[in-house]
Amino acid sequence: MAIVRFPALMKFYVDNQSEFSVTGSTVKELLDNLVVRYPTLKTHLFDSNGSLRRYFNIFVNGVHIRELNGMDSPLNENDKIILMASAAGG
Repeated sequence: MAIVRFPALMKFYVDNQSEFSVTGSTVKELLDNLVVRYPTLKTHLFDSNGSLRRYFNIFVNGVHIRELNGMDSPLNENDKIILMASAAGG
């Protein structure tokens, strides 16, 4: 199972964990499994069309998924996945 690191501000939705294992052969499958495990995450991760919200960045072993194969990026058992919410301010 891949290890997922979750944003500190959203740990509330995943039983206050910042890192845990999730199964999935692709990034999409991993996120789908994550939402099955923690259903309240769905509206925070995905918009009404089922697309990943624009302010979420996903990294696989330090590489942004847009530089890989997007949501279809394949995952291996020992991969490290980082979910990072963008911050804005002024």
